[in-house]
Amino acid sequence: MIKEHIEYLGRKTMDIVEGIGRTCLFMLTGIFHIFTLPWQVYKMVEHSWFIGMKSMGVVILTGIFTGMVLGLQGYYTLVKFGSEGMLGSAVALTLIRELGPVLTAIMVTARAGSSMAAELGVMRISQQIDALETMDIDPVRFLFSPRIAAALISFPLLTALFDVVGVFGGYITGSLMLGINPGIYLYRVTESVVLTDVTGGFVKSLVFSLVVTTVCCSRGFFTHLQVGGGYGAKGVSSSTTSAVVTSSVLILFFDYLITWLLL
Repeated sequence: MIKEHIEYLGRKTMDIVEGIGRTCLFMLTGIFHIFTLPWQVYKMVEHSWFIGMKSMGVVILTGIFTGMVLGLQGYYTLVKFGSEGMLGSAVALTLIRELGPVLTAIMVTARAGSSMAAELGVMRISQQIDALETMDIDPVRFLFSPRIAAALISFPLLTALFDVVGVFGGYITGSLMLGINPGIYLYRVTESVVLTDVTGGFVKSLVFSLVVTTVCCSRGFFTHLQVGGGYGAKGVSSSTTSAVVTSSVLILFFDYLITWLLL
């Protein structure tokens, strides 16, 4: 009985290590092929439209309501100490340093990441990826590299949009609804935010773009290797769910890791 448990634990450990190694090699291969000729500019633009432009709606809505909630909560916290004039600083720094990159990445994962995982999963189970290999077309270069290049472009831009809209949401709550002087609010925003804060947020967004795109695309690409998955609709469903959950957890993990390194 003990021997069986040890063997099971060993197999699980080996599966995890093998999966991590396969995903890392998948990411490195995709990044390498971004710079190989001929460049797939048209496909990069197409995926930038899908990942970036089509995610703007959900990012704007999430940003403005996040800013409004921060403004409301921050006001009633700061007013206890007579520091409600610092609301602009609190909202701006919270968004730019933390919530902007994290919530943007999670929203894009839910909208675009799940779609990428499902699309590549369907291509795998319908043997379209095998057909590319038969025609001597590198499927990683053809399917993954344009997506990761598009994500590297789109994530920082969406994060910047989230930050701006979120600060405006805090302005709506703090100044228009609760009566804080608009000049003081905007002054605190511009006075408290420095280049290091903005750079840190963009660094996080770039890391999150690599994490989300790699995890989601690899889960779909290797659908046939997923434990408990396999071929068919169940395999695609399992891969898509795994991609979204794993990406969301890794976003929070890397957020903590980068914050710890930058502070």
